[in-house]
Amino acid sequence: MPDRSPTAYDVTLCVENLRTALALHGVTLPSLRANLPSLGAAYPPPAGLVALGNCDTATAHALAVALRGTATGR
Repeated sequence: MPDRSPTAYDVTLCVENLRTALALHGVTLPSLRANLPSLGAAYPPPAGLVALGNCDTATAHALAVALRGTATGR
Protein backbone atom coordinates (compact mmCIF):
# COMPACT_ATOMS: atom_id res chain seq x y z
CA MET A 1 0.00 0.00 0.00
CA PRO A 2 1.57 3.32 -1.04
CA ASP A 3 2.25 6.02 1.52
CA ARG A 4 -0.34 8.78 0.91
CA SER A 5 0.99 11.10 3.59
CA PRO A 6 1.34 14.70 2.42
CA THR A 7 4.82 15.96 1.71
CA ALA A 8 6.18 19.38 2.65
CA TYR A 9 5.60 20.35 -1.00
CA ASP A 10 1.97 19.19 -0.84
CA VAL A 11 1.27 21.24 2.27
CA THR A 12 3.06 24.32 0.92
CA LEU A 13 1.16 24.07 -2.38
CA CYS A 14 -2.12 23.76 -0.44
CA VAL A 15 -1.27 26.91 1.52
CA GLU A 16 -0.51 28.84 -1.65
CA ASN A 17 -3.72 27.64 -3.29
CA LEU A 18 -5.74 28.69 -0.24
CA ARG A 19 -3.96 32.07 -0.09
CA THR A 20 -4.76 32.68 -3.77
CA ALA A 21 -8.42 31.65 -3.36
CA LEU A 22 -8.84 33.87 -0.31
CA ALA A 23 -7.25 36.79 -2.15
CA LEU A 24 -9.90 36.48 -4.87
CA HIS A 25 -12.40 37.36 -2.15
CA GLY A 26 -10.26 40.13 -0.68
CA VAL A 27 -9.31 38.06 2.37
CA THR A 28 -5.76 37.92 3.71
CA LEU A 29 -4.76 35.71 6.62
CA PRO A 30 -1.34 37.11 7.54
CA SER A 31 -0.25 34.05 9.52
CA LEU A 32 -1.47 31.44 7.01
CA ARG A 33 1.37 28.93 6.70
CA ALA A 34 2.31 25.30 6.47
CA ASN A 35 2.84 23.68 9.86
CA LEU A 36 5.89 21.73 8.78
CA PRO A 37 6.56 20.17 12.23
CA SER A 38 3.26 18.31 11.81
CA LEU A 39 4.88 16.32 8.99
CA GLY A 40 7.18 14.69 11.52
CA ALA A 41 4.46 13.91 14.03
CA ALA A 42 4.64 10.74 16.05
CA TYR A 43 1.09 9.67 15.17
CA PRO A 44 0.45 7.94 11.85
CA PRO A 45 0.04 9.15 9.23
CA PRO A 46 1.84 12.49 9.43
CA ALA A 47 -0.83 15.15 9.30
CA GLY A 48 0.71 17.89 7.18
CA LEU A 49 -1.38 20.56 8.88
CA VAL A 50 -2.11 24.06 7.57
CA ALA A 51 -1.97 26.77 10.24
CA LEU A 52 -4.70 29.31 9.55
CA GLY A 53 -3.52 31.52 12.40
CA ASN A 54 -5.11 34.49 14.03
CA CYS A 55 -6.99 37.29 12.34
CA ASP A 56 -8.97 40.34 13.37
CA THR A 57 -12.76 40.40 13.37
CA ALA A 58 -12.93 42.29 10.06
CA THR A 59 -10.93 39.54 8.36
CA ALA A 60 -13.02 36.82 10.03
CA HIS A 61 -16.19 38.56 8.84
CA ALA A 62 -14.85 38.86 5.28
CA LEU A 63 -13.96 35.17 5.33
CA ALA A 64 -17.45 34.23 6.55
CA VAL A 65 -19.06 36.35 3.82
CA ALA A 66 -16.84 34.76 1.15
CA LEU A 67 -17.65 31.26 2.36
CA ARG A 68 -21.37 31.94 2.53
CA GLY A 69 -21.30 33.38 -0.97
CA THR A 70 -19.72 30.25 -2.42
CA ALA A 71 -21.46 27.61 -0.31
CA THR A 72 -23.19 24.81 -2.14
CA GLY A 73 -26.27 23.03 -0.91
CA ARG A 74 -24.51 19.92 0.43
